[in-house]
Amino acid sequence: MCYKNRMTKQEIILASQRYLFPSVFHYFKEPLVIERAKDQFVWDADGNQYLDFFGGIVTISVGHCNDTVNRKVVEQMGKLQHVSTVFANEPQVALAERVAGITPGGKLTKSFFTNSGTEANETAILAARCYTGAHEVVALRHSYHGRSALAMSASGQAAWRLGGVPAAGFTHALSAYCYRCPLGATYPSCNVRCARDMEEMIRTSTSGRLAAFIAEPIQGIGGFITPPKEYFEIVHGIVKKFGGLFISDEVQTGWGRTGGKWFGIEHYGVQPDILTSAKGLGNGTPVGLTVARPEIADALKGATISTFGGNPVTATAAKAVIDFIDDHQLMINAAETGAYLRSHLDELKSKHPLIGDVRGMGLMQAIELVEDRDSKTPALEATAALMEAARENRLLIGKGGTYGNVIRVTPPLNISKHDVDDFVLRLSASLEQVSRNRQSAAASPLPASR
Repeated sequence: MCYKNRMTKQEIILASQRYLFPSVFHYFKEPLVIERAKDQFVWDADGNQYLDFFGGIVTISVGHCNDTVNRKVVEQMGKLQHVSTVFANEPQVALAERVAGITPGGKLTKSFFTNSGTEANETAILAARCYTGAHEVVALRHSYHGRSALAMSASGQAAWRLGGVPAAGFTHALSAYCYRCPLGATYPSCNVRCARDMEEMIRTSTSGRLAAFIAEPIQGIGGFITPPKEYFEIVHGIVKKFGGLFISDEVQTGWGRTGGKWFGIEHYGVQPDILTSAKGLGNGTPVGLTVARPEIADALKGATISTFGGNPVTATAAKAVIDFIDDHQLMINAAETGAYLRSHLDELKSKHPLIGDVRGMGLMQAIELVEDRDSKTPALEATAALMEAARENRLLIGKGGTYGNVIRVTPPLNISKHDVDDFVLRLSASLEQVSRNRQSAAASPLPASR
């Protein structure tokens, strides 16, 4: 196949099918080919404009092709593009210093930079094992921690654990999935039994000596499962009792996404020992972060290297993103505009029985779709139909959840309430379209049997 000029949409789709792993899936029946983007909008290969309320899987934090960030990236590319970690450079240490100044409690001050959240979590677990001398790690059901063999083993979803036999040393505790409580209880009368079960789980399903507990403050691919306010304080105390470190996986919840604070775990009043992140830190530039207490970082003895970790260009982009969020008070905007968004999602729930639950924090919101609210049966066909309808209404949203029935909403942190109004109009039209089609299908008589 030869391309003399720019490829057509069909050529791109065909080339994707021919040259990419088939496990690289697409949301829609016909792949959506994106050509360009700016701020909160993207345009497809046919020139159609879409309101982007998913941001490349919770990654576009300060708007597509942010002028301030990109200007600094271009300047850095003209000066120094790459040297690897075996040489010191100013952008890397400037980023590390900036991160140290905003971590929870101010005690996490030593960073290791990589290319992705997967690598960040690998580094965190390795550091925890070296520091404690223990091997076992507790993760949560419904969690997702990356696509490497180790990270998939830490993840608590079968659909994302490819390749057969998982890596040893991982046990999965109950998640605080209140909408589908595994204990059949109701919050707050439950006394957060899912958290208190952690102690018995450790005593019965591990050696009793932990290296770490790793958790997302809000479970991303799990469907934005948002624990009650007491959950992490209870679990943190139990994990410490058994010698484990607490790793807060902030790949999706970091950098103001949850509103009002830099990191999701800060809403729970718990001090992590190690924090990992990626995604929104780079606003689309590939960067991963593992930041830890100094004594934990120092326990990673011997030599290590990351060819692209701490790259001058990506480090420049990441620091520019942090500065932009800070300078423009986007954490506050995420809280205020997020509350406005949440109120509209709650209104949509009151109008559409298809919506069983609304949850999240800040500009990290989700709706879970069910066949009916009594059985809570996941509405898989309706979820797929809603994605297609949203596309027709020029709206991009995400899909996820352990059962594949959760719509994820994560727009850039610098959107306005006007953008939310636009989003609500498009999502409402999409929901009404799906509801009408479901009602028509239900009313259609079955074909007569012979």
